[in-house]
Amino acid sequence: MLRIANGQTILFTGDSVTDCGRSASGSINCLGHGYPIFIAALLGADMPELELTFLNTGISGNRIRDLRNRWQPDVIDHKPHIVSILIGINDVWRRYDSDSPTPAELFERDYRFILEKTRRELPGVQIVMMEPFLLPIPEDRRMWRADLDVKIQTVRNLAEEFADAFIPLDGLFAAAACKREKSFWAPDGVHPAAPGHALIAENWIDAAGL
Repeated sequence: MLRIANGQTILFTGDSVTDCGRSASGSINCLGHGYPIFIAALLGADMPELELTFLNTGISGNRIRDLRNRWQPDVIDHKPHIVSILIGINDVWRRYDSDSPTPAELFERDYRFILEKTRRELPGVQIVMMEPFLLPIPEDRRMWRADLDVKIQTVRNLAEEFADAFIPLDGLFAAAACKREKSFWAPDGVHPAAPGHALIAENWIDAAGL
């Protein structure tokens, strides 16, 4: 459970699922059209007196290696009180579309690096970790599970060590796909539609204890 206090900064980072058309302006109205703006809007409506600041430094196409390379300017230098991370699907995708895999040991190494750096350089920071997710649409996405499942387990293991809150998105999207067709949640299996982003936001807020 997170500890939310007046004047805190909450920073979201990751790949295109987080980026989602965001702007670097820092305004709450420039967080993109994905789950960060859903979270910011809901918390702003429910707890306006806290005067929270929200930042989004997601970049489309990023892998864990990219996040590591930009972690200092895009995360540490902002000195957030809460850091929310969603990364990993492009480390899987590049194996299948361009024969450029991210070996499991390198994925774990780079992810551990950013988590250790965050704990070391931002004393008292709270970390939210979300596992990468995938729905089998189109059907050939099913073969990605061999690579994705290993990375999901890595994220879960690291979350036991470092996370103040963890959101098991892969399981949540699988459960949602039992209620409505997969394309309703994520038309290409990777990038959520609006209901998919709302699903992430609701579960982020629940996992945070808010």
